[in-house]
Amino acid sequence: MTDDVLVQSPEIEAAVADASKRAAFALESCRGVGYRDRWRALTDAIAAGGDAEGLGPVTREVAALEGVGRAGVGAGLTYALTSQRFGLQAPLRSILTPGQWRALGDVEGGAALLCHALTEEGGGSDPLSMATRAEPLADGGYVLTGRKAYVTAAPVADTALVFARTSEGGHPFVLTPFLVDLSAPGVSRSEPFAKTALVEVPMGALDFDRVRLGPRTLVGREGAGLAVLNATTAWERALLPAYALGPMRRVLDRTVEWARTRRHFGRRMGESHLVAARVADMALALMRSRRLVYAMAARLDAGESPAAVGVEAALTKISVAEDHQAFTRWAAMLGGARSFVEESGLTADLATPMAASVYAGPDDLLRVSVARGLGLPVEN
Repeated sequence: MTDDVLVQSPEIEAAVADASKRAAFALESCRGVGYRDRWRALTDAIAAGGDAEGLGPVTREVAALEGVGRAGVGAGLTYALTSQRFGLQAPLRSILTPGQWRALGDVEGGAALLCHALTEEGGGSDPLSMATRAEPLADGGYVLTGRKAYVTAAPVADTALVFARTSEGGHPFVLTPFLVDLSAPGVSRSEPFAKTALVEVPMGALDFDRVRLGPRTLVGREGAGLAVLNATTAWERALLPAYALGPMRRVLDRTVEWARTRRHFGRRMGESHLVAARVADMALALMRSRRLVYAMAARLDAGESPAAVGVEAALTKISVAEDHQAFTRWAAMLGGARSFVEESGLTADLATPMAASVYAGPDDLLRVSVARGLGLPVEN
């Protein structure tokens, strides 16, 4: 289809196209291999783009990840790559000491893999309700006990950013973050959960049975849990929606082709005004989503802190999630029965866009944050 109506800038479009070609080659070359091998191949494909001309580092990463999705990499794996780079690597790079960052291994090159262990069976959006505890030791270390659930990449990660309670009560300094080696004694992992959305990335639980943590595993200082959590979620809300842009474009392109060539009632389907309007609505949703995400990237490239764009990041996350859901629903309606048949070429994944309203903070809770940012006296 003609790209003109969806163009961001020539530099961005060139970076997306370049990353898409590299990701398609990587995808073809690693068929039949395990998750970690696919992860490494795609990470290499993203890194191979180097310094895309005229783009800041955040915008360049967003364009590369859009290209990965446009190449046909599954939404779950594209989501995981995006979350790893913006929800973990970006905030931790500025929080960790140089020694802590080096100790993680080659996370940027894909040889080492992180996971974010916050949620528990008894609470996710209410972190102060967590039961996982870290008891202090005389040598400055801690003993970690508890269970984290619904952790993306838990079955395959090397290191977890784990949040644990280090004092009683509900004040802002009861939680502390730690870097936990998942091969350490006392750590165990569940089998991957059977999921209905983002199925290409494994999710599981982590159990900590009196795991001894050295002083250097502490992220920041004791009691910094909410501050670190705010940093990781600010990055995620601003840029995690980037994972949806590539898959949305693939769906739009195939829907346009289907409507151009499919014949019924004696004419091509795309000659129907109603069909044409639905395709235009899909293009509008994608255009709006791209502009919001790339605007967030540009502001971060310009030096604004993720905390400073918190309200706009929440609005971006809500908007892209809702557009992605509506976009996919329209595509499914236009595809008819083929939307619900695997390998039909028009299969619609309705569950994954719905998941966007839950991860990185439920959208309804983000609406409360937006209202508070606008000055309403709404309670947390």
